Amino acid sequence: MTLPSTIAAGKFKASCLQLMDEVALTHQSLVITKHGKPVAKLMPIESPHFEIFGAIANSVEYTDADLTQPIDEAWDALTP
Repeated sequence: MTLPSTIAAGKFKASCLQLMDEVALTHQSLVITKHGKPVAKLMPIESPHFEIFGAIANSVEYTDADLTQPIDEAWDALTP
């Protein structure tokens, strides 16, 4: 099905679910008219692209501390 740029409200009502799928698939807007005048616009929602690789980049801090040595604090002092 080729998506038209405009469609009458009655025709839209008869096939709205199919038209919604087409708008999502083609990423093209659809203007809905009533008596020849535009009344609504069906537009695709662009979801933000999330790239998994590098998602946690720069979230870890490196220090020269020796992780095997005591921290000179009592355990009770660390708990709230």
